[in-house]
This record gives sequence, structure tokens and C-alpha cells, in this order.
Amino acid sequence: MLDILLAEDDPIAQEITRTAVSAWGYSMQIAADGNQAWEILQTKETPRLVLLDWSMPGLNGLEICQRVRASASLKSLYIIVLTASSGRENMLACLAAGADDYLEKPVDATLLQARIRVAERILSLQRELTANIHELQEALANVKELSGLLPICSYCKKIRNDENYWERLESYLMTHTHAQFSHSICPDCYNDVVSKELNAFKKKDS
Repeated sequence: MLDILLAEDDPIAQEITRTAVSAWGYSMQIAADGNQAWEILQTKETPRLVLLDWSMPGLNGLEICQRVRASASLKSLYIIVLTASSGRENMLACLAAGADDYLEKPVDATLLQARIRVAERILSLQRELTANIHELQEALANVKELSGLLPICSYCKKIRNDENYWERLESYLMTHTHAQFSHSICPDCYNDVVSKELNAFKKKDS
């Protein structure tokens, strides 16, 4: 379930938003001013979605946005700024400060619900991407790579190892990579070697 932090100094707006968000199945923490909101964001149980009132005591919404984006541990939070100020310039100021979205007050409940669902989808994709990156990093950490010039015999194809001993190519690769070998016979070797040996064996047997 998505945890949400609402930073809002108006008690009536707090209660209206909390009631609506709870009815949609989300859990919510409430901060009465910007300083309290910033303190909550420093805790281990940081909500992933933050609804920030632009104008409130202490730190305002845009100042919190800027602090969040400058923090390595918080910069992935999804932030929606709520403001009574309308207009293109105000929207651009919110986005420039680091907000992901912007809603004018009084907030339309249906629109807020839709925006929260968008945030939920984006945060879910971020979690999946992070998990995939970690899996890839673990896989790469387990990969052994061969590089440089390998001394190999032109006749028997043995490779000289780091201790100056000659060993079979198969053995060398198994030591220096994660490759495993299954043995078979290629068509050329079958025709040039195996078939001749079989024919010789049949003649000897007859």
C-alpha cells in the first residue's frame, strides 16, 4: 500500500484530504508545517508520495522540494505541490523546484485521486527498475572475463597459464570463466577422424 505524507497547515484542508485519501485505501501521515514535514522525511519509514502545500509555516513546499532533490536518499520521492496560486508561472516554479506534479487549491478530489494513481504507477515502475538493476549488478559481479593476449599452441591448442604451464583449452576456460562444456563431435572431425577409425575397426573386426 502506498504511504502518503500531507504537509498542510490548514486543519480543515487536512481533514478533507485525509478522509478522501483513507477512503481510497491509502495510509497518510500529516505534518502541520514545513519543518515537521522535513523531520518526517528524515525517518526510516519515509512515505514515497508527498503532498506539499506551497505556503505554510517553516519551510515552504518549494524549499522542501529543493531539499528532497538534493538528497541522495530522498530524491526518488514523488512530490505533488498544492497551491492556491494559479497560472503558468506558478506551475513552472513548482516544476523547477523539483515537483513531479502540481494541483490548484481547493483540490478537486477526483483529480487528486487520479494524480495519486499516476504517482503509484510511476513509483511501482521505479521499484521494478531498481530491482532489475540490482539483479544485473549481481550478475555482472559474478562474470569472469578473459582479456589480453593468450599464448596458445598452434598445434595442440593448449594455453600457457599464468604459472607458465600448458593446459588444455577446455580446462583453462573453465578456470577463468563460468563456461561449462558438453562434449560432442563436429561434422569435420567425424568425417576426418571418427569415420576413418570406425572403418578401420570394422575392417580389423572382419
